[in-house]
Formats: sequence, structure tokens, C-alpha cells
Amino acid sequence: MTYAGSEFVTGDDIASALLSCGRALAEASEAEAVTIPSWEQDGTITGVVVLIGPASQMIVQDAHVDADELIDVTAVARLQAIERRLRPVAAVDVENRGQEEWDVDPRNQAWDGEM
Repeated sequence: MTYAGSEFVTGDDIASALLSCGRALAEASEAEAVTIPSWEQDGTITGVVVLIGPASQMIVQDAHVDADELIDVTAVARLQAIERRLRPVAAVDVENRGQEEWDVDPRNQAWDGEM
């Protein structure tokens, strides 16, 4: 990933979640600092703090490293939680759609003009 002129290497799922979270923050005109794991050149893993929001410009490209895929389910879950907060989803029961029965209260009927 390239962000603010700096490059760092992270896992595919982490990069995808970071981009998606950044898009959601931009749509909501909000910004947030998040920490994601990154490979260092010596092979150690460190945290990178990234400020993402409406002005974020990130570039993701494949990197070939001599290590296993960097996986951090906690980091991905944190990014997805931010996105869910900004993009709430409602569930709809499509099987019973249009089959609801409504109790009609006669006091709520439209007035027909007669007394």
C-alpha cells in the first residue's frame, strides 16, 4: 500500500478492509485514525497508524514477499465495525413480504364527510 507518500506491506484482507472502511468514512464525511499491521523489511510485524477519511488517497498493489500472508482478523474486524457503524444494514423478511395482516381501528378511518 502507498499512503501519504509512504509504502508499507500488509495482508490482502487487511488492505481490502482498509480501503472499504476509508470509502465508508469518506461517504460519511468523517475521518478516523486506525492501526493496521505491517511487515517491516527485517521480517518483523509492526503497527502502522493511518488517518483515513474524505481526503485519503491510497494505492494498493501486489507485493512479493518471502513470508506468509499477513493475517490479522482483529484488525479486519475493527475496520469492518467502523464500516458497519457508517453503513447500517436492515434485514427484510422476503418470504412473508406483502402477507402482513393489519388490525384496522375504526377510529382511524378516513372521514367521509358525513356526520
